[in-house]
Amino acid sequence: MTENTKPTETNQKNDAENNDTAQGILDFGSALTHTPHGTVYCLTIIGQIEGHMTASSNTKTTKYEHVLPLLAKLEESEEVDGVLFLLNTVGGDVEAGLAIAELIAGMTKPTVSIVLGGSHSIGVPLAVAARRSFAVPSAAMTIHPVRMSGTVIAAPQTYSYFQRLQERIVAFVSGHSRISGEDFQALMLKKDDMAADVGSVVYGEQAVQLGLIDQVGGLSDGLACLYRQIGERRKKPAAQ
Repeated sequence: MTENTKPTETNQKNDAENNDTAQGILDFGSALTHTPHGTVYCLTIIGQIEGHMTASSNTKTTKYEHVLPLLAKLEESEEVDGVLFLLNTVGGDVEAGLAIAELIAGMTKPTVSIVLGGSHSIGVPLAVAARRSFAVPSAAMTIHPVRMSGTVIAAPQTYSYFQRLQERIVAFVSGHSRISGEDFQALMLKKDDMAADVGSVVYGEQAVQLGLIDQVGGLSDGLACLYRQIGERRKKPAAQ
């Protein structure tokens, strides 16, 4: 009697999921994982946050035109129970970064962020946008005033625009973390940390002490927190 080598439906489904995961990692640095606690979507925010202008081909980027619709899809997906954000970004386009951060903050799905390596500049709002934020002890976060490249008109209107943009960032960060707007502004304008600029560089444990990040921790801590959020959400009665 010959053994039946025809693939079963389960094997075909697993192969399809593995192919989708591999393609997701290639396209977006993302992966969908089914666990006993729920289905988790892992999304990386790395390199430079690319805005309206395309970065050079040799620069690793996170493209906001890809991330925004993806986040909207994740929010509406019945398959996804929670989203894990892994951050290692140098910052980038301020308005694109704020757009992504606002969308993350507006999600009703359980969300957790983990700062790995660094989450600099506009990466700070991205780090605090999730429901719970973590940073590994070696993680670094650079906080500095708003800058703009390209043609800048030296006029009161330009200064006013910069000031209002900076106020939006301060308001977002203080509204989604335990740090006050005054303390965050003081870190932006600090003169001792950076040799050729004003601003601050804070690391994992210091970021927690300042109230910027919720907790020092790595992957296992972030996943455990995400699973708790998923469990709590399942216990809540469905909205009428």
